[in-house]
Amino acid sequence: MILKLAEIIATWWWVGKIRWAPGTWGTLATVPVIFLFYRLGPVAYMVGVFIVIILGIFFSDIYEKSLGKHDSSEIVIDEVAGYLIAMTWLPMTWQALTLGFFIFRFFDILKPFPINLLDRKVGGGLGVMIDDVAAGVITNIILQAIYTKTDWLGSQFIYVNS
Repeated sequence: MILKLAEIIATWWWVGKIRWAPGTWGTLATVPVIFLFYRLGPVAYMVGVFIVIILGIFFSDIYEKSLGKHDSSEIVIDEVAGYLIAMTWLPMTWQALTLGFFIFRFFDILKPFPINLLDRKVGGGLGVMIDDVAAGVITNIILQAIYTKTDWLGSQFIYVNS
């Protein structure tokens, strides 16, 4: 039972089982979660990100041990966490989501320093998650700079609770 749950969470409801570019599909599958967390407010967003990271560490550790392979490409919960981090405290616009997607995927795929160091040195479930968390943080820093210095990310639409 726990192994099946680990498979579901680690592969983000089997999105990671898509053979071609599972990390990209995992990142795209995060968009509805971003919208949901965004609607719940900034504190709930941060709590949600924290929960995804903790679940990702726990379940990816279990699932990768069952596969016998570290950081298998079908584990995409790390992309979910990374893209959620990348979009933290940003406007919910198509421009922000699109630029965030491409910058995050750039860092996730190429793994420049220090991301590559984390990827090589940290094992287990934490190792699966940490490089994508770092890619998300770096992406967010870049996007925050763009957001505060330009209007490239569009205008923030504020939801008003009725």
